[in-house]
Amino acid sequence: MMRIIAGSAKGRNLAAVAGTTRPTSDRAREAMFSTLTSEFGEFQSLNFLDLFAGSGAVALEALSRGATIVHAVEKDESATKTIRANQEIVEKSKPEGKFQLYSMSAQKFLANKSGTYDIIFMDPPYEFSDQAVYELLDLILKNDFLKSGGVIAIERSSKGAKIKWPKPITELRTKEYGVATLYYGLMP
Repeated sequence: MMRIIAGSAKGRNLAAVAGTTRPTSDRAREAMFSTLTSEFGEFQSLNFLDLFAGSGAVALEALSRGATIVHAVEKDESATKTIRANQEIVEKSKPEGKFQLYSMSAQKFLANKSGTYDIIFMDPPYEFSDQAVYELLDLILKNDFLKSGGVIAIERSSKGAKIKWPKPITELRTKEYGVATLYYGLMP
């Protein structure tokens, strides 16, 4: 069972998507938010984008912690139903920010939507190719999705190749959590 770790909805349990996604573990999610908090301080006034949202646990954690705008992108229909159910659970705690779910692929969202974010989290399926990840990073840069001083966090298999950040993004840090590794890139 997943849960919200901190903020207005702290301790509330979230549903997982049955068999179709690989959720970010509570341990990795807690460590990621600790890293992001040390970079940004509080989440109030931050815009957060979660690509490949799965159950929505990461996006809803950002909402619970006070992010102003939280956008979740997920194309799988059973996952979007789970996100909506989890959204109802978190919104009972009356978070201050606004949550929006986009039922489409990350590629379509980045090619057709606009907005700028302080934090972008990408957790594509492990079989999602490195080349496809780099294509998404190119779209993020080309369409100005990441604010100056913003951070991209990417979760990938620890067995895979290390992320090579496209310029001007620079490596902030890398942390392994068993089968998953989180890569953090900083936009100057």
